[in-house]
Amino acid sequence: MSNIRIAIVGVGNCASSLVQGLTHYREGTNDTVGLMHWEMGGYKPSDIQVVAAWDVDRRKVGVDVAEAIFAKPNCTAIFAPKVESTGTIVKMGAVMDGVADHMADYKDDRTFLVANDTQPTKAEVVAELKASGTDVLMNYLPVGSQQATEFYAECALEAGVAFVNNIPVFIASNPIWAKKFEDAGVPIIGDDIKAQLGATIVHRVLTDLFAKRGVKLERTYQLNTGGNTDFLNMSNHRRLESKKISKTEAVQSVAAERLDDDNVHIGPSDYVPWQNDNKVCFLRMEGQMFGGVPMNLELRLSVEDSPNSAGVAIDMIRCAKIASDRGLKGVIDPASAYFCKHPRTQMTDDLAQLAVEEFIAA
Repeated sequence: MSNIRIAIVGVGNCASSLVQGLTHYREGTNDTVGLMHWEMGGYKPSDIQVVAAWDVDRRKVGVDVAEAIFAKPNCTAIFAPKVESTGTIVKMGAVMDGVADHMADYKDDRTFLVANDTQPTKAEVVAELKASGTDVLMNYLPVGSQQATEFYAECALEAGVAFVNNIPVFIASNPIWAKKFEDAGVPIIGDDIKAQLGATIVHRVLTDLFAKRGVKLERTYQLNTGGNTDFLNMSNHRRLESKKISKTEAVQSVAAERLDDDNVHIGPSDYVPWQNDNKVCFLRMEGQMFGGVPMNLELRLSVEDSPNSAGVAIDMIRCAKIASDRGLKGVIDPASAYFCKHPRTQMTDDLAQLAVEEFIAA
């Protein structure tokens, strides 16, 4: 099989974990640990190659991706310290709404230092995607980057490049955008990546378990804290609308009965700087069992946030390439349902897994 050539928008913590992971698994270590699929459609992690990248931080723009992934404000775990040069230099990206105003109120090593370079036009990004031979464009912009995400989605459409939307800006799940990708003959997977074993997937599985075991779920909350740039960005609650919708709908969609708005709270809660990329989830579920007898469940989950998504991202990349190889167009529903919180078509995770395996084997 040929390589899968990817372009990255936003060289932050998630991109750092992804690129480190490509090195980690390329060296053949822990081949069966941390990946849902070692081989998928003939592609292995070692077949993925970064050929283009954009960011807005002056500490990253103009340097090789292998160096940029370790630059501030990135603070995720370093599990592959010797990432070889990729030969791909990070270029200045489009800022638009990608950097929230309140970020300027924090220390330099916690937030973005926007470069003074000229921002690219759509034509320039499209030209770079074509010249680099990009197969899949990965969107890792900050939560709330509606305009910037739409800008890069349009670039993917014009370049004929598959688009993976890792953030809770609704593109794949928006009928208008879904039709644009369908009409252009371009695959898209999204929206909002679902971590390998994160707060939302655990909450979903437990909610589905309640429904399947006949326990009436009456109320629930999910409170998350973290100290990475994502949590700092989301401390501006005006950027949180789509994130809360995405996370809440991911849980509501597998409940036996939808909960009233007052009985469900799911979303980021607070920025705790010393946690860095560690994310802590506090989960509570209350319900009724046999005979109407009350019960409750409480759970605390602690994970390194960005590596938790990287293995899923590797599968999304390969599904997007498989879709392109097969001439598929528009939203790839099996991959979106299994790997994302807010897909166009919601499924329980067991059914979504079966759909993905059928897609791979088709």
